[in-house]
Amino acid sequence: MRKRVIKDPAEGDAEAGQLSTSLVRGLDVLRAFRAGDGPLGNQDIIARTGLPKATVSRITYTLTALGYLHYDEGLGRYSLGAATVALGYSALSSSAVVHIARPLMQSLADKTGAAVALGTRDGLEMVYLSNCRSQSPVSLMLDPGSHLPIWKTAMGLAYAVGLDEQERAELVARLQSAEPDCAADIAAAFERAVAVYARLGYVTSFGAWYPYIRAIGVPFRPADGSAPIAITCGGIADIISNELTHAQIGPSLVGLVVSLKAQLEGTSANQPG
Repeated sequence: MRKRVIKDPAEGDAEAGQLSTSLVRGLDVLRAFRAGDGPLGNQDIIARTGLPKATVSRITYTLTALGYLHYDEGLGRYSLGAATVALGYSALSSSAVVHIARPLMQSLADKTGAAVALGTRDGLEMVYLSNCRSQSPVSLMLDPGSHLPIWKTAMGLAYAVGLDEQERAELVARLQSAEPDCAADIAAAFERAVAVYARLGYVTSFGAWYPYIRAIGVPFRPADGSAPIAITCGGIADIISNELTHAQIGPSLVGLVVSLKAQLEGTSANQPG
């Protein structure tokens, strides 16, 4: 059977005309809701999606009727409905990568006192699919569903170095198009990440997103054809020192990916301590 290639509508090529405009707009409305958000009104959704008022009103009405949104009559605002939550839960619970990675991630979080996260690309951002924290009172408080930038974070840079050259060049071009004032910085961040990954086997991001956040990341491309992911370990600068990064976290994170690959493929591998 011929593999069907699904084009990203943001690419803007001729095949994008095959996409259902109504479906794309409906998904844009659902994407307007982010982790940590309170309920959103139509004006909030209009501001986040750029869709016309009449279109947003029609889509929110339809999504509410289908259970993908919940409408609070008292507030006049929407939140994600049970159908959307169930869909997201089904996706995560059926992911072998997330299921097998979690105990490995938790072990590393407990050992380092940092947060270990797994995520993938969502448009021009990265999205957390899983996150494990230690018992440390100071930890990064990002949960599944949280979004973060690509070129300023270890997760985004790790994802990028796992792509082939053409895929990475296309991603860089799209990011530069979205942030033309940062075009040179974006190119430099990716070039640096590729060089660091070639030398160390992981990428680093120290203070690029927030000055106090230090993180490292590794890419992983599942052999089953599912989406490429990145796994990161990060925390505040007081926890993630240079010595800890390169002496312990880096080798352990690389070892985690080796163990994850081995378990997914049914072989055996010992994760370095």
